[in-house]
Amino acid sequence: MSRILLIAVTALLVTSCTSRESPTTASSGGPAASAAQQQSAGPGCARSKIGYPQVDVKGAMVGFSQSEKEANPFRTAETQSIKDEAAKRGAELLYTNAQSDLNKQISDIKSLIDRGAKLLIVAPLNSDGLQPAFDAAKAKQVPVVTIDRKVTSQPCTDYLTFIGSDFVEQGKRAAQQMIKATGGTGKVAILLGASGNNVTTDRTKGFKDGIAGTSGLQVVAEQTGEFDRSKGQAVMEQLIQSHPDITAVYAENDEMGLGAVIALKAAGKQPGKDVKVVSVDGTRNAVQLVVDGSYTAVVESNPRFGPLAFDTLEKFGKGDEIPQNIVISDDEYDSTNAQQKLGNAY
Repeated sequence: MSRILLIAVTALLVTSCTSRESPTTASSGGPAASAAQQQSAGPGCARSKIGYPQVDVKGAMVGFSQSEKEANPFRTAETQSIKDEAAKRGAELLYTNAQSDLNKQISDIKSLIDRGAKLLIVAPLNSDGLQPAFDAAKAKQVPVVTIDRKVTSQPCTDYLTFIGSDFVEQGKRAAQQMIKATGGTGKVAILLGASGNNVTTDRTKGFKDGIAGTSGLQVVAEQTGEFDRSKGQAVMEQLIQSHPDITAVYAENDEMGLGAVIALKAAGKQPGKDVKVVSVDGTRNAVQLVVDGSYTAVVESNPRFGPLAFDTLEKFGKGDEIPQNIVISDDEYDSTNAQQKLGNAY
C-alpha cells in the first residue's frame, strides 16, 4: 500500500489506569504504511462478476457503520482513520454508531442506504446477524467492505471483502511473548473477549495452539471480560480469589489487560513481575505500562483501516478484482522496543 495515514488520536498517558482513556486532539499516531496488504488465496471479486455499477470514490457518498461507541481507543482510532481518509479522497462520509446494539446496526446500515450511500464500510458488531442489512445493500447494488470482525455471510455475494487482522496469528504471537516472559512455566488466566464474534474465538485458539507444546504453561482459568476494562478488572478480582497462584494473564484486548493490572495491584501483586501480562491491541496506555515495567507485552491489532478500505473501494470501482480477505499488518511491543515505538500506539 502506498499511502501513509497519520492518525490524530492519542490517549492520556498513564499516571494511573483507573479510568478509561479519553480521546484528545493530539500528536500523530502510528503510520498506516504498516497496513501492508496480503491477499488471500482463492477467487477474487470484481464488478464484472456481480454486475454492480461503477462508482468513483471521489465525490461519492460513503456510509460508515461503526458498531461500538468510541470509549475504547481502538474504536476511536478506527473511526478517525475512516473519516480522515474519506476527506483525503474527496468522498462525502455518512457516519452512524450502533452503540453495541445489533438491531440498531442493521437499521443504521439500511438508513445509510436510504440516505443515498453508494458505498459502505461496516465494522460488524457480531459475526452473525447482519444478513438483513447485507440483503438491503445487495438489493440496491451498494458494495460493502467489512473491517475488523469477520462475518459468516458470503464474500462477493453478500459483501465484497473483509479487511482485518489475522486474529489466530495475534494469539500465537501473544503466546510466544508469554513463553519468553515466563520461561515456559506458569499458571495462566485468559480474559476472553466478547462472545459471538471471530476475534474472541481466533485469539483464544491462536494462544492455546501457541502454548500447546510448552508443558510448563497451564491455563487454569478463562472467563469473559467482554473487551471491557471494568469487567476485566472485576473478573481478575474473582480469579485472584479462586486462583491465587496465577502467574500470568493473557487478555484478549488491552482494556481488559489494564483492568487486570488494577486488580493485581489492589491485591498487592506486581504486574509485569509477579504476574506477567500480555494483551492484544496496541493502545498508548498499555504500551506506556510496558515502558514502565508494569506490563509484559502487547501485540498490536491495527485499527487504521481507512487507506485499505478506500483503496479497495477504488479498485473495485475501476473493475479490478479484489481478494476475499485483506490482512492488515500488526506490530508488537515489548521491553526491547516499547519506548522507541510508543509514538505508534493509539
